[in-house]
Formats: sequence, C-alpha cells, structure tokens
Amino acid sequence: MRTADKQIADTLVRYGEPFAGNVWRVQGTAVIYHKTLERIAAQAGIRFDPPTIIRAERDEAVVLVTGRLPGAKAGAERVEWSIGEALVNVNYRVSGKQAAYVYAMAEKRGKDRVILKLIELHGLVYSEEEADEFRGGRLAEVQAVSEDFEASAFDEVTEAEADLKRAIDAAETINAVTDLMLAGETQAILGGMPQGTRDEVRDYAKARLVALGWPGTKDRRRAA
Repeated sequence: MRTADKQIADTLVRYGEPFAGNVWRVQGTAVIYHKTLERIAAQAGIRFDPPTIIRAERDEAVVLVTGRLPGAKAGAERVEWSIGEALVNVNYRVSGKQAAYVYAMAEKRGKDRVILKLIELHGLVYSEEEADEFRGGRLAEVQAVSEDFEASAFDEVTEAEADLKRAIDAAETINAVTDLMLAGETQAILGGMPQGTRDEVRDYAKARLVALGWPGTKDRRRAA
C-alpha cells in the first residue's frame, strides 16, 4: 500500500471505518464518501458553528463552514474553516427532472473539507462531493484501491444510483416514492450498493418525499 493510502487507512481505522469500500480513485485522486465523513465527524465529536451565508441565489450557494474538534485537554480544541460552494451547470450538474439542491450541496462540501482538515487528511483524499467531476458519467479512469472493489463494479453502482434517482424524480406522489423504494427489485439494487451510496439514494428519496409534502399525510411508510 502506498504511503498516502496507508495514512488514510490508519486514520479511518482510528474512527472505526474500513479503507476498502469507503475510498476509491478517480484519475489518481483518492475519493471518500460523504456519509463516511459524517460518521467520522460524529465519532470524533466534531461540532459545527452555524454556517455563514456568503452567496444565496436560486442556482448558486456559497457558505462558510467552521468546525471544532475537542482536544484531549481543556483549551486544546482545534478549529478549522472552509468554503462550500455549488453553482448549477458549473461545478454542480443536474439532469432531466432532477432537482438542484444548491444549499445542501454547498453545506456538504464545506463540512467535508472541514472534517478532512480536522482529521489531517486534507490534500490526501477528497470528498465525493468535492467536485462534480468525481460523480456521474466521467468515471472512465476510476481505479479501485482494494482488490475486491473493481472499477467496473463501481461504474455499475454509479449507473444504478443514477437510474434510481431518475425514477425517484419521476414519482409524482408520496405513495409512488414509497412504493418504488419498498419494491423488491429496488431493495435488491440497494443491497448491492456500498453503504455510502445506499444511504445517498435513501436520503435522495426522503428529500423527494419532503418536496411532495411528507410527512403532512396519514400515509407515513418508510421509504426504504
């Protein structure tokens, strides 16, 4: 294992996360799931200050995120900050009927960068939300970092994720979304995905439910 990968792996193990399945490579760059970083932040006790909104437009959001990592001794708290940004069709692309959540994306990117700084992996690995080029359609040069997670398998997962999100966008009622997510075929597809991707699709479905008015209805079945 190369030196950088070993440092990444050692840090992940410290927070109870495996290297395999959480990290992969895109054009030589190590990439980690957003959900993995969220779990690490919770495990490390990282706290975030309320974000500072720098730009708030319909298709663009820029936020300043500040995070705090408790120290072993009183007064030893570490503080880091970073910028999260999302601009539709520039560094954040959506397609078809997919909704653009620029504020959520900006928050994700800012928090992920702060987490990586606080756990001292900034510059060694990037969040999957770090750049639009790490997602969808441009993954021809993916190189897996573990023997049991091949690039072809990752491409299949990415395609399946995109297909499910398109189906979620096409669902026009709360019942349609829940029926889709509870269908046996959907559950089988989700079961074949890495944990981070599976959580991402489920969160996407929940966001669609909220957009359709959930939970303001008597039918509150879980969407996965």
